[in-house]
Amino acid sequence: MTGDKYSKHSIHSGKDLSPEQLIAALDVSDTGRARELVEALSPLGIGFKVGLELFLAGGPPLVEELAGRCRIFLDLKFHDIPNTVAAAVRSAASLQVWMLNVHAAGGRKMLSAAREAAEKADCKPILLAVTVLTSMDDQEMAETGCPGRAAERVVSLARLAEECGMDGVVCSPLEIGPVKESVSGNFITVTPGVRGAGEDPGDQSRIATPAGVIRAGGDYLVVGRPITRAADPVKAARSILADMGINR
Repeated sequence: MTGDKYSKHSIHSGKDLSPEQLIAALDVSDTGRARELVEALSPLGIGFKVGLELFLAGGPPLVEELAGRCRIFLDLKFHDIPNTVAAAVRSAASLQVWMLNVHAAGGRKMLSAAREAAEKADCKPILLAVTVLTSMDDQEMAETGCPGRAAERVVSLARLAEECGMDGVVCSPLEIGPVKESVSGNFITVTPGVRGAGEDPGDQSRIATPAGVIRAGGDYLVVGRPITRAADPVKAARSILADMGINR
């Protein structure tokens, strides 16, 4: 069957909220633990993120397995020459993932090649462009040769991503508003750096609470350690959903 497996706008329209807006990051290296978390949390209706740590532990077979059970955001942040990224997107899309991402800093040609590859997939994934990592602040941006405020670069990269046909961007909670003001209404934001009030930010620099992300108009929230390292991950996920205004 060809066509979109998932609609990127089906769960977030106007004031409608859905548990699928919460994405639990499976940032673990134990594939058994990842399966346990999916088994426990999937009845809540949330999505899951597979990043580099778990991907290197379980590889494509694990991603395909999990994608057959729930919505999977494959967070590998492709960044290479256009042909290589296009080939990587084709391979990732064949695993039936819900979302995947590339680095916006790869430039117009790379982003366009990624978009063309995704469009040809039997089940087109939501394709996101990573703007500025949520662990970085303005000083670190300057150290990498990008002077100025992180928020300004995020908006600039979001505009480029939209021009190249991306479905949305990954940005910090602090840039949701500026991005939404600079792009079309169908362009989505996926937001890491989400922490409860008073929680340890860990290695994140630009953060907000779940409620803060929703108030800012964010579409999807990615939450890792506050769920996966909690004594009761289901209870922790329910608490985050409640803070978003969703009761499960």
